[in-house]
Amino acid sequence: MLSKDKIARINELARKAKAGKLTTAEAKEQSKLRSEYLAAFRSQMLETLTNSTFIDPIGNDVTPEKLKARKKNKLH
Repeated sequence: MLSKDKIARINELARKAKAGKLTTAEAKEQSKLRSEYLAAFRSQMLETLTNSTFIDPIGNDVTPEKLKARKKNKLH
């Protein structure tokens, strides 16, 4: 995940944007930081899903084949 400093900066820029006081440079910085945040979030979510097994109420493994293949490739 992103560092606490970057998350704090994202929040600071969001507050400024809400107040309508964001400069062009700050808007670009905000966009860049948001992109970094989303990339880190997506990576972490994919890692979580890859390490998960889905079981239906009957007890059958219903993990999607795509995730099973990803887990298998990760182990090799």
